[in-house]
Amino acid sequence: MIQKACYNIFTAFVLISALFAGAALAGDRHAGYNYPEPQTEELYKSPVPPIPGVSRRSRISFIVGLDQLQKKYPYPPGYHMYAKGAESEKLIIVAVEEGRYNTLYRLRALLASMTSDARTSPLFAKIGQVERLGFYDLARMAGFKWITITNGKDIAHRVVIE
Repeated sequence: MIQKACYNIFTAFVLISALFAGAALAGDRHAGYNYPEPQTEELYKSPVPPIPGVSRRSRISFIVGLDQLQKKYPYPPGYHMYAKGAESEKLIIVAVEEGRYNTLYRLRALLASMTSDARTSPLFAKIGQVERLGFYDLARMAGFKWITITNGKDIAHRVVIE
């Protein structure tokens, strides 16, 4: 009797957890198409608000600026980035080299290295003390709601930015 009750509680817990996990990613029509379903997710609470007047166009310009920086290097880019969503509020970064960004730690290292490039973006040129901000903060200032980063094969990680 006790085993059956424990089994029922466990089953209910698993079903409720699956329901909430699905609800968290509901509306992510890009998962399974642009990248695999994220296996991990983290919440980043930025100390800075979005820049007043930032818009869809600003976010696209931000991405184009970073893309142009990549194209100046004498080698092909190891990743591509683009914005999705009705307001281009979802930043997606996809690695394009086999085996290079194949762990969560390597994906996070890529995000950390992107901080210096983002600081040179025209969107942040007039902001003082950007050297104290990281890539997540800069993405928040640009109005991005989340960043999904993937190796383009079987690993994806999402950072929800508040």
